[in-house]
Amino acid sequence: MIKKLLEISFKKCDEHSPLYRQLESQIIQLICHGILKPGQALPPSRELALSLQLNRKTVVATYEELDAQGWVETRDRSGVYVSRNLPDTSAHTIKQHSPDLTRNLQPAYAIINRSSDVVTRTDSGVQINAPEMPTPLYKIDDGFPDPRIAPIEELVREYRRFGKGRLANQFLTYGPEHGSYRLRVELANFLSKTRGLQITEKEILITKGTQMAIYLTTQLLISPGDSVFVPEPGYRDANQTFKLAGANLTFIPVDKDGIDVDRIEQLCKTQVPKMIYIIPHHHRPTTVTLSAERRMRLLRLADKYGFALLEDDYDFDYHFSSSPLLPLATLDTGGHIIYVGSFCKSIAPGVRIGFIVAPEVVINEAAAIRKLIDRQGEQLLEEATAELLKAGDISRHIKKSHKVYQERLEHTCMLLREQLGEYLTFDKPNGGLAIWATYRENISGKAVALNAGKLGLKISDGTNYFFEPDTTRPNDYIRIGYSSLNETEMAGAIDIWKQALTLFKAK
Repeated sequence: MIKKLLEISFKKCDEHSPLYRQLESQIIQLICHGILKPGQALPPSRELALSLQLNRKTVVATYEELDAQGWVETRDRSGVYVSRNLPDTSAHTIKQHSPDLTRNLQPAYAIINRSSDVVTRTDSGVQINAPEMPTPLYKIDDGFPDPRIAPIEELVREYRRFGKGRLANQFLTYGPEHGSYRLRVELANFLSKTRGLQITEKEILITKGTQMAIYLTTQLLISPGDSVFVPEPGYRDANQTFKLAGANLTFIPVDKDGIDVDRIEQLCKTQVPKMIYIIPHHHRPTTVTLSAERRMRLLRLADKYGFALLEDDYDFDYHFSSSPLLPLATLDTGGHIIYVGSFCKSIAPGVRIGFIVAPEVVINEAAAIRKLIDRQGEQLLEEATAELLKAGDISRHIKKSHKVYQERLEHTCMLLREQLGEYLTFDKPNGGLAIWATYRENISGKAVALNAGKLGLKISDGTNYFFEPDTTRPNDYIRIGYSSLNETEMAGAIDIWKQALTLFKAK
């Protein structure tokens, strides 16, 4: 009976784990299910090896490991037995092909469904559970940098240097939850030079990207039932973070001059928000920049009504038509703004270095929360990044990539006008890493995305931008990330996109 059960369950094991580990796991399962009882004999090693078509040494190794762990006991000249010290568990009724020894893929406990209203999507907005598509030849993403031009050699050089240096052990143990002191000092200098922020390292918390910064800020400010104003269209992950904290979202329209401050002022007369989330520079997804006039009025409203402003400046570094407007945080004298950003867009998404800039008391509270969920950052990466900032490598990379991305923007706009002008309209953005476009009348973004996927191009289906409930919006918008594809790749992608549009029109 025991050998038969082991034969059945052994065939279902993970083929990538060592054989003796697989056998060990199955015997432990039999013991835990009460099928093998305390004091019961196990099959002799030679006999079990023959039954399972294993080398006898594998079975011997398994028994030795089980003995060392206390699951079994070896008796001289008698054999191997289940340990008599284990509790007697009532055996389940086992049939020949019972799945009882297979790990249950469903939890046996209740969980709080925090994401019941979250539609799982890929980074380009296409649903993960969409019909299976071939591996795409190209992907037009949401506006990501090209990791192929990132200063990875310089980063690895510094990473290796710190990893081998006399301080390596210090960087491989527990460190400050605020992040590397050197990185905070260098980042304060960098933000002062590039954004005019007059801050010290005490007003900075290092995070793993902007999303962690948004989450930590939300945990600091938002209680269930609090009102949060968010832009519409907007950024899904931020909205879901606020909803996870129990916030009631009010959606504020965005036009060519940014978020509608008139609407905010009107609502504040009857409903003062706890926080307003803004992306004033290259708003995601529309790419518009909040006008100077609206920035001043928004700060005055914050002074008047006392709400917090969460300023997400996720891609400040890429502005092409003129010098970028300075962040609201640079103008804030009333202590209303929490400023968040990262190097994920200026270097690469996988380099998870983000930051929060806020008054010291806010930073200390955020660090205490960060300690609970992540303890601290990755010190070697933070030290290496600090050195790149100090040596000017990051500034040089931004200057170099600025030129590359501006050329790719010009080229992509030319292709869109020449190849897809009859299908969509757009305005060339002043900066950022994406283009906001609108399909012409009666074109379904979802249908076009499905056609494109079949042809080898992954693009947004147009459903990931608007979130206000009880409104029906056509799926006729698309955000076109142009920076991660070179000119040849973008030409190939747009050629497939045109084929997908032609198929849609032909139906």
